[in-house]
Amino acid sequence: MRDVTIDELIAAARAGSPRAAGRLLSFVESPRRDEVLSALAALEGVVSAPVVGITGPPGAGKSTTVGALVGAYRAAGKRVAVLAVDPSSPYSGGALLGDRIRMAAHINDPDVLIRSVATRGHLGGLAASVPAAIRLVSALAFDVVVIETVGVGQSEIEIAAVADPTVVILNPGAGDAVQAAKAGLLEVADIVAVNKADREGADQTVRDLRGETDAPILKLVAAQNEGIAELLDAIDAHRRSDNPARRAARARSQILSLASTLLRQHPQLGRLAEAVADGVCDPYAAAAQLIVGE
Repeated sequence: MRDVTIDELIAAARAGSPRAAGRLLSFVESPRRDEVLSALAALEGVVSAPVVGITGPPGAGKSTTVGALVGAYRAAGKRVAVLAVDPSSPYSGGALLGDRIRMAAHINDPDVLIRSVATRGHLGGLAASVPAAIRLVSALAFDVVVIETVGVGQSEIEIAAVADPTVVILNPGAGDAVQAAKAGLLEVADIVAVNKADREGADQTVRDLRGETDAPILKLVAAQNEGIAELLDAIDAHRRSDNPARRAARARSQILSLASTLLRQHPQLGRLAEAVADGVCDPYAAAAQLIVGE
């Protein structure tokens, strides 16, 4: 039995086959990524789907917020792709634990695609395959892409390279506002949402945040769907204000992030590292050689 071609998989996925979509998403995390991208480039009329990034510290309720957003988008008739940059809790493997149970309601919905994206091979955290996965699900006619990060490491900062807007989820008290500022999260926040706002200290957290960021600050109780409509309004308002400068900045960040990943995988990196360690070459010359490929 012959292997199905990538073009055939794309045709099947566009016709609604979740299995074909899953295989293609596996390919974009593999050495066959460029084959998929080449096939997608040949398609006409594909417009990149808007991307909403959801990030924040562990335990903030990111998955609960994502589940509520998916429900709201589906109620509006939109097809949604969720990319979870979290290899420890793969949605695609069915490991829906804790607050991730919110996503269980969408697992069997053919108009919702939920997929974990591995971070292997990219020390920064945000998977190198994410931009390719976004292009793929856009070609599969999903109306919106929601990206959730694991909440640990540099991926929270890097999400701004692909998402517009980036929504930072925090909790009342617990020093979340201060910690988010120290971690650089508030620098990439287009919208800040204080989740679990029915808890004591929510108003004080909002006041603290206003001293740290100019981004809109909302209060949510995502588990009860409270504040989700306002969050959708804020997301839409931010997207309407998009401009060429912001798009160019996101593209620049994507290029630099992916270039960094490629350099870490460069076949000459080990040899150059040994040369620097032995004093045969200085690190500046080694870096230049790595970039030009000599």
